Amino acid sequence: MQFLISKNMHGGGIIRIFFIIAAISLLLDWYVFNGFRTFTLDWQSVRLRQLVNWGYLVVSVGVTVVFIFGFGSFTTARGMTPFHEWVLSLFLTFLVTKIIFVLILFLGDIGRFFYGLAENIFKPKGKVIEPFFPARRKFISEIAILTAAIPLTGFLYAMFKGKYDYKVHRTTLYFNDLPDAFDGFTITQISDIHSGSFDNTEAMQRGIDLAKAQKSDLFVFTGDLVNNAAWEIEPYINNFGQLKAPYGQFSILGNHDYGDYIEWASDAEKAANLDKLKQHHKELGYRLLLDENVEIEKNGQKICLIGVQNWGSGFIKIGDLDKALRGVDKDAFKILLSHDPTHWEEKVRHNPTTIHLTLAGHTHGAQFGVETAGFRWSPVQYRYTDWAGLANEKNRYLYVNRGFGFLAFSGRLGIWPEITVITLKKGENQG
Repeated sequence: MQFLISKNMHGGGIIRIFFIIAAISLLLDWYVFNGFRTFTLDWQSVRLRQLVNWGYLVVSVGVTVVFIFGFGSFTTARGMTPFHEWVLSLFLTFLVTKIIFVLILFLGDIGRFFYGLAENIFKPKGKVIEPFFPARRKFISEIAILTAAIPLTGFLYAMFKGKYDYKVHRTTLYFNDLPDAFDGFTITQISDIHSGSFDNTEAMQRGIDLAKAQKSDLFVFTGDLVNNAAWEIEPYINNFGQLKAPYGQFSILGNHDYGDYIEWASDAEKAANLDKLKQHHKELGYRLLLDENVEIEKNGQKICLIGVQNWGSGFIKIGDLDKALRGVDKDAFKILLSHDPTHWEEKVRHNPTTIHLTLAGHTHGAQFGVETAGFRWSPVQYRYTDWAGLANEKNRYLYVNRGFGFLAFSGRLGIWPEITVITLKKGENQG
């Protein structure tokens, strides 16, 4: 989303797009306004009728106006701020709600049209039917309001509560060749912090406290520390620096960490930003793995932790898995940190070198969807085969974290922010 906005702003096309969206939104407002007038038509209080009808129009049109002028302040040198994300989110909330309302109302109006048409075609000779089409019935407006209240409530929950409603997902994986010393070894993973989007430090800290409470042996972060610029993480270094583990804290870069989605004054400035971000990883206490590997030793036995720079289908591809594997014993138990799950799909799962477990993020699960015991859906599944949770290809596992933060849409609904806890066990796969 942010990349598309930046690209269109640079080309001037965003202005036309915003005017088209605004025009559509205003047309919907006119239709909804008339629906509210039908709903309030029999109210005895004229003042209350006007308050509801015109109050809706003022709020809804106001949101559209703020959306247009808010993004008029958008600069590709800075990217989306929490303000822009809130403006976009409120506009989308009202737009989707209005579309649902209008669809219900329109179906009722189609019924009125055909009923009136039939009445006049088949009326007895000489009979006059006034009006030609019957008036809109109040219960249609009531149904439209009740139906539209569902997405409105959902979106508002997503924005005010859902984006900080952290969930712990626990997964136990069994491997025959896991060193005995690592039987029961635990890993806490978070991904996609997107620190430039946070608007509630206290709520964010609850997620950090929940991750700390897992008391895992190892902590890993799988990319997208910021939206665009290194300064975005600076207010939160003390917060995320609290995440410690006995066997260390390790991290990698994600596609947003390279600063590719905003404009820089020069290549040197962009490079300096990346260097600064790498320094912030050190300040957080994270060992940043840049196409390299490190051994984790316990009771004289070892596993190998590998980290690559971003490699993703349709995104920046600079991660070098071959380089990262240099010096790694082919029989070693290997865990790979790789931000984008398409790297596992295209480069890892069929690699001649067996990598037992890959930990990724990137998709956010679209921050919207449904996950129940027997059903999972998110719009992101039309872009990514593996978009959340566990995947397995002949005992080569991928786990995709749903993300700790949020981006563009300042909310989450159904796909909640995630803290992953993986337990490694010695033995045959149990499921």
